[in-house]
Amino acid sequence: MYDFGAFAHAATWVSLLTLTFMEIVLGIDNIIFISIVVSRLPESEQARGRTIGLMLALVFRIGLLLSISWIVGLRDPLFDLPFPWLDVPFGVTGRDIILMAGGLFLMYKSTTEIHTKLQGEEEHEDGAGRKGATMASIILQIIIIDIVFSFDSILTAVGLVDNVLVMIAAVIFAMGIMLAFSGAVANFVNNNPTIKMLALSFLIMIGFMLVMEASHKEVEKGYLYFAMAFSLTVEMLNLRLRKKAKPVVLRDSQYD
Repeated sequence: MYDFGAFAHAATWVSLLTLTFMEIVLGIDNIIFISIVVSRLPESEQARGRTIGLMLALVFRIGLLLSISWIVGLRDPLFDLPFPWLDVPFGVTGRDIILMAGGLFLMYKSTTEIHTKLQGEEEHEDGAGRKGATMASIILQIIIIDIVFSFDSILTAVGLVDNVLVMIAAVIFAMGIMLAFSGAVANFVNNNPTIKMLALSFLIMIGFMLVMEASHKEVEKGYLYFAMAFSLTVEMLNLRLRKKAKPVVLRDSQYD
């Protein structure tokens, strides 16, 4: 499991690159969530909040990787629920509980953010942030969602690679890349209201997917990421079109 000699083989480096790319893809939703909740903080504290959030995600991922036997054990049923419409009892696992709680939290948080935005309850961009937002409350929200996203990410990694050192290296490389670009992603999302609304809609969809997985209804993530990529492409075209559109200037008519 901790085979350092594996790095002498080309196949290990291919696995490392593949896993790093996968961790970046799976971490995009984490970056979006962190960027949105951190936007509640004063502007001077937002970069620190994003860094703390991503570093916590790194700690959780490495911690889970060092507890793989416990992670695998979370797939074992803890108790059964005898639903009358099922032929066999529904076995509830630790994984189901974590995904269900995380999915519901993500749906709730994203829905309240959309409601706040539609109601116009955000303060003006004066650097003061939203009322009631503190670093402690924001970090608590980030910790909750980091645990869920880290858990889902590690389960996927375990299915691809059996060398823990490769997994840890991939997670560190991916997190370094995400840290480097988190500021640009946050600024882009927060400076474009339609992109922010689209991102919140994506988070609701991801939360629903987690709830479905907790209900033992597997959802093909490829379809989800394709829908997200397609919607984002359309929105990027809309942004480009709006920038090209020139405002109409009304001039007073002059009569002889």
